[in-house]
Amino acid sequence: MQIQDAFSYEPGTIPLLVSIPHAGTKLTPAVEAGLSEAARPLSDTDWHIPRLYDFAREMGAHILVGNYSRMVIDLNRPPDDKPLYATATTGLYPDTLFDGTPTFVEGKVPSAQERKRYLDEIWHPYHQKIQDCLSEIKARHDYALLFDAHSIASVIPRLFDGTLPDLNLGTNQGASCAPSLGEKLSAFCQGQPFSYVINGRFKGGYITRAYGQPHARQHAVQLELAQCNYMQEEIPFDYLPERAESLQPVLKALLTMMVAWGKTQG
Repeated sequence: MQIQDAFSYEPGTIPLLVSIPHAGTKLTPAVEAGLSEAARPLSDTDWHIPRLYDFAREMGAHILVGNYSRMVIDLNRPPDDKPLYATATTGLYPDTLFDGTPTFVEGKVPSAQERKRYLDEIWHPYHQKIQDCLSEIKARHDYALLFDAHSIASVIPRLFDGTLPDLNLGTNQGASCAPSLGEKLSAFCQGQPFSYVINGRFKGGYITRAYGQPHARQHAVQLELAQCNYMQEEIPFDYLPERAESLQPVLKALLTMMVAWGKTQG
């Protein structure tokens, strides 16, 4: 049976698309049947990101959310599964969790044919929607802004040393957006209370790299948030409203800054 609900999309009115590829928790039967006990809690999910960015809807941003878990297929990896980082990472079809634990029980990994179906029916529809939305935005505004929203546990020794900064902005080393927007991001970070890094451990995944095309007036930025700032990082991964309410004004100011930049220099 064909997968019909690869993503959820809410159209907006401003030239900003917020992409949320890793908040999904839906599983296919083959993946659900094969998950290891360690993988069943879906700990590598970008939990509660749509809720955290509720304000973006009120701003008029276009919102695109992947519905399927990255345990099925990772929407922020290239379709040929070439590694994006020289350091430890996970692939298009994650066979290990972030901490290196096997994702699947031995002998129960989904077949190559099944995984090809995920590429055709989940990955490609999500990316086609990104392309269509950005094209529509550019047709209306002559430029487009893409903000790829992520989060991750603040301590994962296999992926990075120590504790992750609160805000991890990525512009693919300045290649995914105009230099003046990069300068605005840097100035913004210096004026807010959370710890930050730009193009640190997380420089932007496939979405930022593929759709960040400043020469074509299409500018992309990724933000990887340390989850401790808005949620409980261990099971049951609860949303923590009091922490989120401290973080949201900073996120809203960041998106507002991007939109304001676009009006004058997009």
